[in-house]
Amino acid sequence: MRKPLLAAAALALVAVVTAGSVATAAPKATFTAALVSDIGKFNDKGFNQSQLAGLNEAKAKLGVKTISIQSNSSSDYLPNLTSMVRQGANIVSAAGYLLAPTLSQVAAQFPKVDFTITDDSVHGFDFQKAKEIKNIEGLVYASNQAGCLVGYLAGEMTKAKGGKQVIGAVGGIEIPAVDDYIVGYNYCAKLADPGIKVLVGYSQDFVAQDKCKTVAQNQIGQGSQVEFQVAGGCGLGALNAAADAGIWGIGVDVDQYAVAKNVLTSALKRVDTGIFDAIKQASGGHFKGGSDLLFDLANGGIGVGKISPKVPAADVAAMNALKAKLIAGTVKVPVAKGSDLLGLLPGATVGPTH
Repeated sequence: MRKPLLAAAALALVAVVTAGSVATAAPKATFTAALVSDIGKFNDKGFNQSQLAGLNEAKAKLGVKTISIQSNSSSDYLPNLTSMVRQGANIVSAAGYLLAPTLSQVAAQFPKVDFTITDDSVHGFDFQKAKEIKNIEGLVYASNQAGCLVGYLAGEMTKAKGGKQVIGAVGGIEIPAVDDYIVGYNYCAKLADPGIKVLVGYSQDFVAQDKCKTVAQNQIGQGSQVEFQVAGGCGLGALNAAADAGIWGIGVDVDQYAVAKNVLTSALKRVDTGIFDAIKQASGGHFKGGSDLLFDLANGGIGVGKISPKVPAADVAAMNALKAKLIAGTVKVPVAKGSDLLGLLPGATVGPTH
């Protein structure tokens, strides 16, 4: 399958390292970039909002015209994607895995428009049904690595506190992009504390905070000392449940340290970087449809947010040592079943969520 970042044969092409790293010509003044949210909406304080920030950064730094539209339900995907094309977008970014089936249809209808999708590979099942589609680029994130680092901290803090060695994770909809975080969280929590138990529950929602709060409260009732939210805007309810119970919460996608009390840290996914880099590619004539961009620890595409000052310096140092091993490849974190990372991370294997 494919090598990390772009295909191995494309050594002459420019690899994505960080935002703004793709070498391009000056964008055309008439170039238009568009973004379609998923059902989490642009006010989710995370996944969608961060991608909108990447779009706005492209407008400010590249001088391109930008348009965006919010999806309030899955029935909005088709008219929203089509609307962006009709409004003259040269590149249209779909803000998540859930848009993949619709995106494959729209991209086939408009072969002269560039499309990207966050958290899905062009080699995913939706796109394999239409292999002739060459105008889609996948933006894929090694979120298992980010989940690993926050899980390691959760394990260290739980071990130090004593009592029940239990932590929890609250997922939104059970899809690989969510489960990659949780698999990494589970795996590395047990590197820190081999006897720890990881409770995993799903709200089946990315918006309704009360649903995630209920899942988190059930886990807290079973002794959970840390709650990791992997559910977008819904997951803010899990952070609030952790704060109410006086235990640690862990944010996701963006730095959510200030979103609630008692936030230990956050697992970062730089989806803003992905949107910016894809637009920079396309506006400079270097768009690589039919391939993926991989964002991981090595190129700064994922990471860890602000860490509570209550975490001992020795634990932070141990986490950073683990990070170095992940980058060097001496420690490999499993991925979720069906994960696109199986084809992008060398030696990746499937691991359990708990």
